[in-house]
Amino acid sequence: MKRRLVILTEIISPYRIPLFNALARDENVDLHVIFLAETDPKLRQWRVYRDEIKFSHDVLPSWRMRWGRYNLLLNRGVRRVLTAANPEVILCGGYNYIASWQALLWARSRKTSFLLWSESNLQDLRRGRAVVEFLKSRFLRMCDGFVVPGRSALEYLRTHKIETSRIFVAPNAVDNDLFGAGAATARANAAARRRELKLPERYFLFVGRLVAEKGVFDLLSAYAKLEASLRERVGVVFAGDGESNRLLQQVAASIAPGVVRFAGFVQREELAPYYALADALVLPTYTDTWGLVVNEAMACDLPVILSQAAGCASDLLRENETGLLIPPRDVEALGRAMKYLSDQPELRSSMGARAGQHIRSYSPEAWSASVAQAVATAGKAHD
Repeated sequence: MKRRLVILTEIISPYRIPLFNALARDENVDLHVIFLAETDPKLRQWRVYRDEIKFSHDVLPSWRMRWGRYNLLLNRGVRRVLTAANPEVILCGGYNYIASWQALLWARSRKTSFLLWSESNLQDLRRGRAVVEFLKSRFLRMCDGFVVPGRSALEYLRTHKIETSRIFVAPNAVDNDLFGAGAATARANAAARRRELKLPERYFLFVGRLVAEKGVFDLLSAYAKLEASLRERVGVVFAGDGESNRLLQQVAASIAPGVVRFAGFVQREELAPYYALADALVLPTYTDTWGLVVNEAMACDLPVILSQAAGCASDLLRENETGLLIPPRDVEALGRAMKYLSDQPELRSSMGARAGQHIRSYSPEAWSASVAQAVATAGKAHD
């Protein structure tokens, strides 16, 4: 039986489009997506790939402002669009928008199944604020079920006494084929691509927002403490932008010998060469609900040095197989991991190959199948 599903999510993220396209192809799901805004230009510089969208959708009128650490997004027409879509099941991507609460109350009034797409984990630094935690707990109690990306998010819900039978694991995914093909092409023309992108012969790679909580200053500190002879052979490349960009560049200028390259923000389809030509991806984050850059790197057959604070760590990182795991905020451990990988080309190659194999099961199709199962289960509960 085909179920009418509405997904309520914030913006048209390029990383979600392949997932929603896969779900729209599922014979048991009639999908409609409601975006609260087209994009968030002050936080992200992502392109909006409208030509790739193959699913029914609406973009709500919106007004956005920032209040301290909080992102306030107001929408018009939430109830109207939900009524027009007439869902049997709603999958809501978060609890922190007023539209999320409007959708939850609409679902309760219509006896419509309501699932929360939850990525919070126990390492998330955003936890601990009393008012936020109170509102979150109340929201969780009103949900019929939950969709999570992996073990860390599942364990978080278990601490809120959510029964495992109400939790569905839909593995977070990117377009593996896009990144894998791009990496293969880049490696086949390695010298030319390095010249074109002004990349060092060898380097560690960071991809993401250049903000302190991503551990970017720890990465520079660890690099600066490596032996001079190693820094002469291996550089660091930052692909991204953010509020710490200028200060990072000032710190990097004091590191000698060594090469630290700032590539700026790199769009999704341009990232594969950066992954393909690197020694390893380094993500020393202090807080991350998942870390999709890890999926991308592994799809490019690249080993990863990953912080334990990343939500994806317990699912994607197999110690000494797909990469190395380090404690957050531990510069010494990070430096040891960088040195260990830099000295062993055969290990980097074997880790990269195993990473590529492991990430194949984290595909848009796998995500879609799990969400379809959650929708079928939730729909039956309200028949």
